[in-house]
Amino acid sequence: MSWAQNAPAVLENEHVVLRPVSPQDREAVRDIAMAPEIWRYFVSMIETDADFETFFDATLADHEAGRRAVFVITDKSTGRTAGSMSFGNMAEADRRLEIGWSWLGRDFQGKGINRWAKYLLLEHAFENLDAERVEFKTDILNEQARRGLRNIGAVEEGTLRSFNFMPGGRRRDAIFYSVLRAEWPRVKQELATKPKVSPLDTAG
Repeated sequence: MSWAQNAPAVLENEHVVLRPVSPQDREAVRDIAMAPEIWRYFVSMIETDADFETFFDATLADHEAGRRAVFVITDKSTGRTAGSMSFGNMAEADRRLEIGWSWLGRDFQGKGINRWAKYLLLEHAFENLDAERVEFKTDILNEQARRGLRNIGAVEEGTLRSFNFMPGGRRRDAIFYSVLRAEWPRVKQELATKPKVSPLDTAG
C-alpha cells in the first residue's frame, strides 16, 4: 500500500495517543483551538468560529484526499484532546516526508506532549513507512518551535527567504530542519532517555 494509505494509523505510548482525524473530533478540537496566540506563526489565523470551521473543514479535506495524514493528539494523563500534527508533502518515490501543521492547546504546552507526539511520528515514518528523510520547517521568528526541533534531534539546515505570505501580509522566512534514517537510532534512544537530544556534530 502507498504512504497515503499506510500513514494514517493509531500511534500510542504511555504519554500520548495519536489518531487519524475524523469529523467527530470537531468540537473537541474547537475547545482548545480558540486562542489566537496559538496561531501567531501559522499561515492561517483562528479568531472566530467561522475561521475555525474553515480550518477544520480544510483539515478534513486534506486528510481524506491523502494530501496529509492528520493526527489528533490525546494527552493520556488527562484523557483530553491536546492538539494536532500531520504528515505532509509525502514524496514517496524519494522516501521523504514532512512532519508539520503542529499545534497544542495552551493547557498542553510545555508538558512534553510535543516531544512524545513527534517521537511516535518519527518512529512511524522510519520504521513503518521506511522513510529516508523526515523534514520540518517553521517561521524563522518562532524561537519556541526552533528550540523544540533542536531538542528532538532535528538538524538545522538553512533558511528559504521570503518563503510565503503570512496573515497581515508579512513574507515569512522559513527555516528547515531534518532527521535522516542513519541518525534515527541515536535520536530515538536519546529521545527515550534524555531531556534533550545531543546536537549532531556536522563538522568536517
